[in-house]
Amino acid sequence: MDGPLDEDEASKFLAHASTLIHLRHPQIVPVLDFGVENGTAFLVMDYAPNGTLRQRHPRGARVPLDTIVSYVKQLASALQYVHQHNLVHRDIKPHNMLLGANHEVMLSDFGIAVVSRSIGPIRPGVYDFEGTVPYAAPEQLQGKPRRASDQYALGVVVYEWLSGDWPFSGSFEEITHQHLFVPPPRLHEKGIVISPAVEQVLMKTLEKEPDARFTTIEDFAEALEWAARQEHIRADGFKAQPLSKRQFISPLPFPKDTP
Repeated sequence: MDGPLDEDEASKFLAHASTLIHLRHPQIVPVLDFGVENGTAFLVMDYAPNGTLRQRHPRGARVPLDTIVSYVKQLASALQYVHQHNLVHRDIKPHNMLLGANHEVMLSDFGIAVVSRSIGPIRPGVYDFEGTVPYAAPEQLQGKPRRASDQYALGVVVYEWLSGDWPFSGSFEEITHQHLFVPPPRLHEKGIVISPAVEQVLMKTLEKEPDARFTTIEDFAEALEWAARQEHIRADGFKAQPLSKRQFISPLPFPKDTP
């Protein structure tokens, strides 16, 4: 954010933050207070005592599929709730996934979501986005985040947990270009042994076009859980079945994304 908020921006921030403070979900770190002091917006969030998933799984570490499924189910539940309140998180990454008192996963750091809605984008052009570039969806990099952008970012996190690395690397500009124009490398091309069903689900979350991803983020979580079961079946010597149509189409209508 460049400089202090003006009166109109501060008013918008307070209005949007008032929505956030009423979010109550077991997988969301509660916001305790918010305000603007000397033109600077702030949010005060509850304390999660057991660190972050980045600390638990440092970059380069690979995470077991069953553990990933558990994480994704919890995070998708939180994000579905957020999306139903017309918010987009915009900064999904392991650093913002906290561990509660019982080691449950809790989503944190909604500051970008609130400030972005209040004052709009920061920089002009294709870099007109708020977030963390290795996890940012193509449309978010173009300043047009939507609910499906959070799904893409969670897909990048899953890719990282499965392979130990992001799908794209390089400078800020190089990663941005790859998100926009280059298909993510398939996991099997990196020597990762994973079932076709799991890879198929993951690649769907990383589609360049938001409408080509899962209809909702909970659809993604359900499809990943189903694919993981197929992985166990395959490991036990049975033939895995292709993903059913239900795994890709939500059985219930979901409000259309808005920029």
